[in-house]
Amino acid sequence: MGEEKRLVGSDRVLAVLLELGKHPGGISLENLSRLIDSPKPTIHRALASLRRSGLAAQDSHGHYLLGDDFLRIAFTHHEARPDHVRAQPILQQLSDRFGETVHYAVLEGREVVYRSKVDPPSGAMKLTSVVGGRNPAHATGVGKVLLAYTLPDIDSITEWIGDRPLARPTRNTLVQPMELHAAFKQIREQGYAVDDQENEPGLNCIALPVHFASPTKPSGAISISALAHRTPLRHLVDDLDAIRAIVSGRPHAGTAA
Repeated sequence: MGEEKRLVGSDRVLAVLLELGKHPGGISLENLSRLIDSPKPTIHRALASLRRSGLAAQDSHGHYLLGDDFLRIAFTHHEARPDHVRAQPILQQLSDRFGETVHYAVLEGREVVYRSKVDPPSGAMKLTSVVGGRNPAHATGVGKVLLAYTLPDIDSITEWIGDRPLARPTRNTLVQPMELHAAFKQIREQGYAVDDQENEPGLNCIALPVHFASPTKPSGAISISALAHRTPLRHLVDDLDAIRAIVSGRPHAGTAA
């Protein structure tokens, strides 16, 4: 029983810490108590523990916020882990689940650059993409999902295209401003993009944005690329909840713990 109480107490301290992270301007004890649904004396004890360790602080108005030691640990850890390193465990989980090639890519001008890649287990057919390789952004799932958040309207799309026509690797590739605008709007609404054999015949993919540095601006995108005859696009879309759970790090009923 004592161990169970300690576990509950630890969970509560973590809940307070996570809630503080949502309020960079600080939050009162009363509001913390309400949001976490625990009595004020209980929350106050959790805050006292966090303050002793430097993970929380109290400002001149009596509001609580993340402490300098927490920020120092977080930023030091963040700077020591490049995005492609942070993405690698996610790519591995997705590749293990689907048996397909998974990429992490970033946007550079009119192209995407692949920063990390995980191939399926030996025996399965692998794609020829390489880390450091590039593809036209508008023709790929990762590129379209990143462009959707970079080019919010038809004017920005037209300016981005400029006077150089977009390449059309396949007959499915979107190249006109209005069709790209419609596609980007849908991507923002649904939170993912697809490549329906738009970059290479016989290959399709689903791509999701990754927010390593900002909750609003993607740091890059992760895609599952598959041979269309082996893993149809509909199969990937139908498993979207599980993909999202892996990308976000949240548990999901269909994923391994």
